[in-house]
Amino acid sequence: MPETTRALGSTVRGLTDARALRAGRLLNDHRASLDRDPRGDLVVRAEVIAIDIKDAALASAIQARFSVLRTREFVELGVRITVLQTPEGWSAPRGLKRLRKLDPEGTYDYNHIYFDVGQVGGTPASAPAIGPVTAPTTGGVGLRVGLIDGGVEATHEALRNNVIRQFGCDGNPVPSVHGTAVASLLAGSAAAFEGAAPRAELFSADVYCGLPTGGAVEAVAAALGWMVKERVPVVNMSLVGPRNALLERAIAVLVGRGHLIVAAVGNDGPAAPPLYPAAYRGVIGVTAVDAKHHVLLEACRGKHLALSAPGADLRAADAADATGYREVRGTSFAAPLVAGLLARVMDAPDPVAGANALAALTAHAVDLGPRGRDDTYGAGLVGADLPLSARSH
Repeated sequence: MPETTRALGSTVRGLTDARALRAGRLLNDHRASLDRDPRGDLVVRAEVIAIDIKDAALASAIQARFSVLRTREFVELGVRITVLQTPEGWSAPRGLKRLRKLDPEGTYDYNHIYFDVGQVGGTPASAPAIGPVTAPTTGGVGLRVGLIDGGVEATHEALRNNVIRQFGCDGNPVPSVHGTAVASLLAGSAAAFEGAAPRAELFSADVYCGLPTGGAVEAVAAALGWMVKERVPVVNMSLVGPRNALLERAIAVLVGRGHLIVAAVGNDGPAAPPLYPAAYRGVIGVTAVDAKHHVLLEACRGKHLALSAPGADLRAADAADATGYREVRGTSFAAPLVAGLLARVMDAPDPVAGANALAALTAHAVDLGPRGRDDTYGAGLVGADLPLSARSH
């Protein structure tokens, strides 16, 4: 095998295995809190989520030695969940199997863990001096956009001009590297930096909170319910995981009410199965390209892919440095560019307006790859002309 081919294969494996390696490290460090389902996806240990469980079914579960950990009513989603702890010594898979047998008509699933995706690295740097940045006509005033991710460092220069509404973590969000980077690309602005919807009002839901069980589907559903309550028209979700009954129900509610959900398709590689929420019906799945408009080697493919956007060879806000930026790579950082562009023309959730906004953006996409829509680039590239002033070269 030629050395260049071997090196390329090693690079691809390293990029596409990143989520699996991270999951393995988390599991090793937090075995008391985490477990795996039969497909290998991370779940909260010994927990099963029951959706709208009937009284008789709950009584049967309790008789079978399950216990109720908590019940939550997501009014905006029209969903009530009951989180059940499995009998002592039982795994979540064993518990789920038993509950489905006790109540075949009920809806039960794991408390799956969803991961933010993409790499934030490189040498810290200030945004390069590129001369004056002209404020876009959109201005940010009146624009509203949502982010479901890790916490955002609101004191960073790229986000100081935003009104930021925060949700989660009992009112004490934990600023994260990933969330801050995505937020800056979505709605940030500074002297030499602009996101896709600069200075937009940012509704930031932290679903990680620095916890071992951060990213649990229960927290993601709560964040989606908050977006409905606040009537946020466009929501960016740069996180991925498996199919899950609670997430599917929540996403369907938002899509049905005219919210635009933009999600990263993930970085598990071209042969990987579809990841969620990007693969759910009605979600706008986004992949990433580099500065040469080549799809990233690690980007997922599939029929659910809608659009491409820049996701490499650019910088985003560094949560650890109030004026610093770091190189980023991955579909995580392409999705907020699409979300920001859509937020420029959406002022409230509306099915017709949302469909028109997506159609208009798609009509301006630059066709890449085979002619027409394809499973690698979707309908084509958007956002390549955005003044992402911290773009690296």
